Amino acid sequence: MTFEHTATATTDADPPAVWTLWSDPSSWPGWDPSVVAVALDGPFAAGTTGTMTLAGPVDVPLELAVVETGRRYLDELRLGDLVIRIDHVVEPRAGGGSTITVTTTITGPGAADVGPMVTAEAPLALAALTAAAEAP
Repeated sequence: MTFEHTATATTDADPPAVWTLWSDPSSWPGWDPSVVAVALDGPFAAGTTGTMTLAGPVDVPLELAVVETGRRYLDELRLGDLVIRIDHVVEPRAGGGSTITVTTTITGPGAADVGPMVTAEAPLALAALTAAAEAP
């Protein structure tokens, strides 16, 4: 079973401003309401593992599966047989600013039930991320 959700936002902030927030996991609770804390066991690079504490609180193992500095990262959370992959992409927009696309793919038992709960706050997270990236 698979669930997929994509959310897109535009911002006047340039891609490096968005990337600065994304590549600093200590900033994630400030713009993602579902995240309480993130602790990585190494640098913000592909293969680095850690723990994400979600509202509840629930600690979930985290791995940075893909990191393309300045452009994209994909984190992977595992809850037993359920796998949540969240792909974050920032691209420059013609005329300035950025387009941000976040795609969440959930596979495993109960994905269709868990998916709407996992992505419910995606619009709030994108709005808060763009506001933070635009802040002076």
